[in-house]
Amino acid sequence: MNERRSLLGSIARTIKDYRADDRSEPTPEHVDRWVRQFNVDVQLALLREIDHVLKQTYVSQSHARKFFARVIGDQQLASKMPRKFWQAAHLLDIQHDGNSQTEIRKLFSEELEKKCGITADECGATDGAFVYLDDTLFSGSRIGNDLSVWIVNEAPPAATVHIVLIAIHRFGHWSCRQRLEQEAKKAGKQLNFRFWAVAPLENRRMYRNTSDVLWPATLPDDATLRAYMEEETKFPFEPRTPGSQSEPRFFSSEEGRQLLERELLLAGMHIRSLSQNPNHVLRPLGFSPFDLGFGSMIVTYRNCPNNAPLALWWGDPDAEQNHPLSQWYPLVQRKTYSS
Repeated sequence: MNERRSLLGSIARTIKDYRADDRSEPTPEHVDRWVRQFNVDVQLALLREIDHVLKQTYVSQSHARKFFARVIGDQQLASKMPRKFWQAAHLLDIQHDGNSQTEIRKLFSEELEKKCGITADECGATDGAFVYLDDTLFSGSRIGNDLSVWIVNEAPPAATVHIVLIAIHRFGHWSCRQRLEQEAKKAGKQLNFRFWAVAPLENRRMYRNTSDVLWPATLPDDATLRAYMEEETKFPFEPRTPGSQSEPRFFSSEEGRQLLERELLLAGMHIRSLSQNPNHVLRPLGFSPFDLGFGSMIVTYRNCPNNAPLALWWGDPDAEQNHPLSQWYPLVQRKTYSS
């Protein structure tokens, strides 16, 4: 078996349960169709790096279950009597956009029943803590929106609110906590917010050299990219200094990381060019109000966030011919709120 065929199969197996409820299982042919949109001379190296990175960053349903099983029994969160803690806890279902919380709550409930013999619907007591469940935190805006409304309209005068997430990004974590504490203070309520997740992912500007997201160290010589960069005056791009991490967390090497940053950046610029008037937050490396985009490589079995590079999720193979969405074939097509 040649290397290319092996890599195509490996990537397909890594993401095999992606949107399994509404899409067919990814195949090597699917991955091949995606990578053929890049220059032929980088395709093999790109497959190598994508294969390596997704094995670190793709969250399968099995991984999610294992994480929640650990959380349920975590003594720092649930004390030495987890059944008593969870029986009293209020597992919130307050998300305004999307279905992720409802679906994650159901998954959590199944693990809770295995570990403690109770379901989410059987939980909740007057003195219980409140638990907000979701899979990931990127910018923190969705969690902030949901809990801000809850704080004003439903939260008790005093309580502990546990925010349980599989993956969390440091800048979003900081800004979300700041916002929630301000909302609670404004509402005159004593609320203690505690975040629980696996090791946080670094994406703060000050720590860009040791970041866990795509943050280019150098920019390719591309006229369209130069013009795009000149438009950004409020948050000018600051490159990452290469080699600052002895062992990159997700990337195979500095060389592999720079290849991924360059190729996904150029592909994202091409995707933006397909729209006559692209939204300013539609940045080549993912939705963000600044820089070249958020740059996260986290993808879950449920969906691909819009904070990931456009080249991973943008496009629709079922769109009408000549429609902009038909001009790019996605590796992990994103399910939007409207769909």
